Amino acid sequence: MTDRIDFQTDPSRYRHWRVSYDGAVATLVMDVDEDAGLFDGYQLKLNSYDLGVDIELSDVVQRMRFEHPEVKVVVMRSGKDRVFCAGANIRMLAGAAHAHKVNFCKFTNETRNTYEAAEADSGQKYVAAIQGACAGGGYELALACNHIMLTDDSTSSVALPEVPLLAVLPGTGGLTRVTDKRRVRRDLADVFCSTEEGVKGKRAVQWNLVDEAVPNARFDEVVAERAAAFADANDKAAAQGITLGPLERTFGAEGSVAYSLVEVAVDRSGRRVEITIKGPAGDAPATPDEIVAQGDQFYLLRLARELDDAILHLRLNEAELGLWVFRTQGDPEAVLAHEAAVLDHPDHWLCTEIRHYWKRVLKRVDVTSRSLTALVEHGSCFAGVLAELLWAVDRTYMMEDAFEGDNRPLATVTLSAGNFGAYPMGNDLTRLQTRFYGTDGADGLRDRIGTALDAEEADDLGLVTMILDDIDWEDEIRIFMEERASFSPDAMTGMEANLRFAGPETMETRIFGRLTAWQNWIFNRPNAVGADGALQRYGTGVRGNYDMERV
Repeated sequence: MTDRIDFQTDPSRYRHWRVSYDGAVATLVMDVDEDAGLFDGYQLKLNSYDLGVDIELSDVVQRMRFEHPEVKVVVMRSGKDRVFCAGANIRMLAGAAHAHKVNFCKFTNETRNTYEAAEADSGQKYVAAIQGACAGGGYELALACNHIMLTDDSTSSVALPEVPLLAVLPGTGGLTRVTDKRRVRRDLADVFCSTEEGVKGKRAVQWNLVDEAVPNARFDEVVAERAAAFADANDKAAAQGITLGPLERTFGAEGSVAYSLVEVAVDRSGRRVEITIKGPAGDAPATPDEIVAQGDQFYLLRLARELDDAILHLRLNEAELGLWVFRTQGDPEAVLAHEAAVLDHPDHWLCTEIRHYWKRVLKRVDVTSRSLTALVEHGSCFAGVLAELLWAVDRTYMMEDAFEGDNRPLATVTLSAGNFGAYPMGNDLTRLQTRFYGTDGADGLRDRIGTALDAEEADDLGLVTMILDDIDWEDEIRIFMEERASFSPDAMTGMEANLRFAGPETMETRIFGRLTAWQNWIFNRPNAVGADGALQRYGTGVRGNYDMERV
């Protein structure tokens, strides 16, 4: 175990999951190695999980989409007797730093959201086949599936016991999915979430906690029948997948990271990181077949994977770098051409997967608890999908007019058709709709698609926060960065999370907003994490000692 948490893995290194493929149906077996925890000091008993288990699951889900597009149904099962999954490992939570607990919950939420959306995005329906106890995060694994099957016997149940047992909330969207997705009545949800032993069999079906309860003697048979029926009802065309190879990545001095298309530079004294994205070096593919031939080396896919890894690395391993600065350098027209190669073929499976992958990467940016800014400098390529970063961040600064000694092309911002629906946020709006929510600021922007907008035009259209000339650029940027680094990170996290999401509330915004805020607070409270709190006393037979004041 190194100090750095690595989000890169592959099937040859899995310790906790097994996957088998049978045509259109894949079977995903959770069989956690209890001695292979990410940290020392706990065992992953009863199929409980830590971040390492979920890193593997995230990799499974990603590879299922890109390497096995022929799959239409994924059956999630347990490899243990009499237990599906006991949820997040309590000893891990009790011993983890606050920041790790919060980031762990955020990553598990993102992973659940990804396979939950796989049916709509990729034609891959996830089915939870539950035999044995399914509690806490284990039930949250099932809730994110598109169909839940439960063995109807005396030992199998579903439960969300966090409130009565641990004095915390279900951290991976359980409360929200029970009410918003499963449509469980609020009073029944109250009973369910206050009961340690959970709900079994026919009552679980009646309350809509599961879709069906099946006698144990016929469980395997019915699961196979259901998977086959779901696959037969899916008219997705079969396709040959591509291979997701290892990323090119080098860690340097002071925490810098160099990928082939992304460079991460660290300024520890300034408590910031600068993320520079390179534009394409070659011509865009002319056909989807050429994109398939390029595979994981196709520019937009390779860039998405590298940026995704960089975001996750910085979130978990560099918590004190509170300001992220996004830069780009390259030809905007080349970026637009590569994006068009994807967007112009919405019916091609790989083009669809690349677009949805960018949607997920940009959502990671949206919910990252860091101050985010973008610098539109001369020579930059904030166009199309890369321009989305300008509206994901908290502020954007753009160079105006020529700078002395700078011979790069003047800074521009270029809109594409993709900015108007290809990469929606968690609130189901585009970033432009969110930026101009409740105003007419977005009116007419479609008419500017493909036009390289200079600083004055981008400013007039409200696409950037501030434009600065050669005289003011260096001082204004320095003052902003110093000021941002001096503010309370707690206040910044709260302010930014409140300002980034406008418009209607969705299941996803409730999970990342309301749930995360409350859980963040609860994870700091002695009732949960104090010396006599429920997480510390779990398993001792002694109930947590609570301060009974309502706050």
